[in-house]
Amino acid sequence: MPIPPTTRVVLALGTAQTLAWASSYYLPAILARPMAASLGLSSATLYGFFSAALLLSAVLGPWFGRLVDRHGGRGVLLASNLIFAAGLGCMALAQGPLVLGLAWALVGVGMACGLYETAFATLAGLFGKAAKGPITGITLIAGFASTLGWPLSTWMEAEWGWRGACAVWALLHLLLGLPLQRWLVPAAPLPAAKSVATVEAEQPALRHAMAVLIFFSAAVTVLAAAIGAHLPALVLASGATAEQALLAASLMGPAQVAARLLQFGPLGGLHPLVLARLACLAQLCGGLALLVFGAPAAIGFVLLCGAGNGLQTIAKGTLPLAVFGPAGYGGRQGLIAAPGLILQAGTPVGFGMLLAAWGVLSTAAIVALALAALLSLLLLSVRDGNRSG
Repeated sequence: MPIPPTTRVVLALGTAQTLAWASSYYLPAILARPMAASLGLSSATLYGFFSAALLLSAVLGPWFGRLVDRHGGRGVLLASNLIFAAGLGCMALAQGPLVLGLAWALVGVGMACGLYETAFATLAGLFGKAAKGPITGITLIAGFASTLGWPLSTWMEAEWGWRGACAVWALLHLLLGLPLQRWLVPAAPLPAAKSVATVEAEQPALRHAMAVLIFFSAAVTVLAAAIGAHLPALVLASGATAEQALLAASLMGPAQVAARLLQFGPLGGLHPLVLARLACLAQLCGGLALLVFGAPAAIGFVLLCGAGNGLQTIAKGTLPLAVFGPAGYGGRQGLIAAPGLILQAGTPVGFGMLLAAWGVLSTAAIVALALAALLSLLLLSVRDGNRSG
């Protein structure tokens, strides 16, 4: 039985996104220390390169988004595979900080044109406002990026060293990601009758919505970065044992995927704005539980925050689509995401300092971010989300 075209696109993009995230965003967690030790650098220097790559991706993201709006996403995604391969290849060959810095810069460019924002914009160009289902599909598949990427990087590093691991990731972009996105992702159709310029002219009436979406995206991006970087340590600070902290942290990925699966069932009919509010509420309740009850609430905290983060990834892709429509989606999505991506670069260090000073009370920052994001969404209504459709 032939696979429907939409399913082919989702499978191709979901697999390519899993590869892109595993070989970039999730790479330093496994390879930073052996890389630093081999080159005589500090781990702080390695993470400094990574933070610079994140900043570069935030700056370039809106430009690549506009490129997708004009020409479709397939060409940009194919370029990302080549750029990732070049960056990872340079990383494998690096003998000092100069080439290593260049390698991370290339990876930063790859992240700017090869992660969720570009994939979402590609789907918006192909499917218009019906892109919510495909967006959910690729986030469901790519939700396993860390689950697959970390063990693979660990195994490759043990077998071939960190250089071999980087080289294999580079080859996977050329031998897997590139063919998938070339042959299974169709070229974009002609621009819709309603041009980007027309949508831009209508924006004054929706300017408040743009500001709200920028704030919401920044708040939840920082929140996710703080939890992602320090989850085991945060659970330990609540009074849990090392075994309990490891068990709780291991539930983050399954909670994200489970929440996304609900999009194909009971949550599938919800407006993206309602979905975003539920996600913020889940993380708010999880943070309050850990803050008030400590270690006994650790698993509940992880499950609620994981589920919230899983839903927010979908909401960040579908809410701008619902509010503004598909025209100009790529450039607008890049602008919405940029402040959060810039703040994300400094979040691991900043929240780490807060955790060291306050212990479990640093969870108050997570609560505050979730509450701020939720309150900002109260400035929008479902009517705003239907104004463009």
